[in-house]
Parts: sequence; C-alpha cells; structure tokens
Amino acid sequence: MPTKPGERKQQILQTLAAMLESPRGDKVTTAALAKKLDVSEAALYRHFASKAQMFEGLIEFIESTVFSLINKIQSDSADGVTQAERMIVMLLHFAEKNPGMTRVLIGDALVNEDERLQTRMNQLIDKLEAALRQSLRIAQAANAWHGDANADAAVLIAYTVGRWQLYAKSGFKRGPQEGWDLQRKFLFG
Repeated sequence: MPTKPGERKQQILQTLAAMLESPRGDKVTTAALAKKLDVSEAALYRHFASKAQMFEGLIEFIESTVFSLINKIQSDSADGVTQAERMIVMLLHFAEKNPGMTRVLIGDALVNEDERLQTRMNQLIDKLEAALRQSLRIAQAANAWHGDANADAAVLIAYTVGRWQLYAKSGFKRGPQEGWDLQRKFLFG
C-alpha cells in the first residue's frame, strides 16, 4: 500500500529517533537506517537531501513541541516562579518520554555531523534559557523572586542539561526527574 505524502518522511524521522534510543549510543548511519526501514539509501535521499537534513527534522520536532508547551505554560499562569518550575518539569519529562531526542538535545547524536546542527541546538538551549529568564523577571516584578534572573536562568538550564546528560550517559536508566522533589526545593526555595 503506497504511503501518503509526508508519511514516509515522518516514518524515517521516527525510525531515526528510535535508533538513537540505543543505550550504547551507537552512531546511526544512513545504511543502518535504510536497513531498519527496509528501503534503499537512495529512497532515504528522495525525502531528505542529506543526513543533516534528517537531524534538522528531529530538531524542528523538538523546537515545535517544546516551545508550544512553553507558550501554554506561560499563558496558563501569570506567576513567573510557577512558569519557570513548570518549564523545568516539562523539559525533564520531554527527555524521559523521548530518549532518542535527548541524545540530540545534548549533542551526543550530532557528533561527527554537520556543525550547523550543534549550532542550532545551542541556539535552542539559549532560547530555553531566555524563556526561563523571562519568567524569573516576571517573578521579580511581582516581588516573588529575589535572585538575579540572568544568573538563575543559567543555573536552571545548566541543571536541566545536566539531568539530560545523566539520563543519556546512564543508558537511559537514571530518569531526568529522579529526585526532583528534593532538587526543586534547592532550585526554587
């Protein structure tokens, strides 16, 4: 049965993400991806001009998912501290539900790929930090946050990236949200 337009492209990205879930962190090749999909490498290149473009598709998925959730968090609550806390929980939860994407988030899957992919991930992390900074500034304006919004947003994003790292490097055994209740008290007082 023929696939609908865009369906095969989505299938390729889903399979790539699933292959990135390997606890050993093996490098994913287009040959292995094609074999997993039971197609030729040429068939992959009918949908994507390059392997880098496949990773860009995963990054676009991460960006659209995470930032739509951040927008929802920001519209659901006017309390900046609540926003920041919910953003961290969402980012940890996203990683736990998407282990292959976690390897993209930390740049692990992008090693030896086009350097523009890592640059794009760095920009995504910067945008996440900016969203946290914005929430902390809202909290400061309401006299609910007494720290430095810039420094504290940097600490929160470093914490989040560190939790992603631990998750990936443990072979996806140490959940990103493990110990959150105690860590939350340290981060948010």
